[in-house]
Amino acid sequence: MSQTRLPSVFVSHGSPMIMLENSTAREFLKDFGHTLGKAKAILMCSAHFETGEPRLSADAHPEMIYDFGGFPKPLYEIVYPAPGDPALAAKAVAMLKTAGYRAAPITNRGYDHGTWTPLKLMYPDADVPVVQISIQPQAGAAHHVALGRALEPLRDEGVLIVGSGTMTHNLYAYSQVRRFPDYPTPEWVSRFGDWVHEKAEAGAVDDIADYLKLAPYARENHPSEDHFLPLPFAMGAAGEGAKGKRVHTSEQSGVMLMDAYTFG
Repeated sequence: MSQTRLPSVFVSHGSPMIMLENSTAREFLKDFGHTLGKAKAILMCSAHFETGEPRLSADAHPEMIYDFGGFPKPLYEIVYPAPGDPALAAKAVAMLKTAGYRAAPITNRGYDHGTWTPLKLMYPDADVPVVQISIQPQAGAAHHVALGRALEPLRDEGVLIVGSGTMTHNLYAYSQVRRFPDYPTPEWVSRFGDWVHEKAEAGAVDDIADYLKLAPYARENHPSEDHFLPLPFAMGAAGEGAKGKRVHTSEQSGVMLMDAYTFG
């Protein structure tokens, strides 16, 4: 099924092992693409593509990036052969320049695992063109709300705008408990997730933009902002007054929340 205007989306990709291990988050993503419907193209904001100014991948046939180490060999053999879309990249660059950003296309930028892990589960046929847009970690959440908002009109052209991060991403804490899949979710994790849920579903985009000051345990859950910034980007791409809907919640070893949202 295809639609003209899709919601903007935030998904948690978590560990690359989501590709090899059964989990409720994996099962959700496998169904999510069908639930959303097929887009004409995908604009993906990945936590693993960082630049000082907005950059958009403009390769016609992006290669793979295995941006992790110490994982089982089958992970390094996964290929996601979706085409790129240089014309979409050029159009998005022009839109961002009009909005005042120093945006530019970039080539030789393959699909990092923040892009290919969720998309291989959501759209396994790899027949939807993908353009990646970078995050600017030094610029903060409000910048990413505005960045997404500048690209909102693309949704009227059948483009699915996706932010791919992880709802909570304290890798030190995760390294301590990852061998314990039934580790109970601590309060510092659940309170942060509950706060984001409340604000996203209320459409409180200004609070999301100022989450480092307002959210409980923000720094404990995001010692660096890279895995959270795709969420305000997706919320901004939903447009003025849009509200979110949490369409999935689960956790890995208690401390890594795998929530997903649609906005629109």
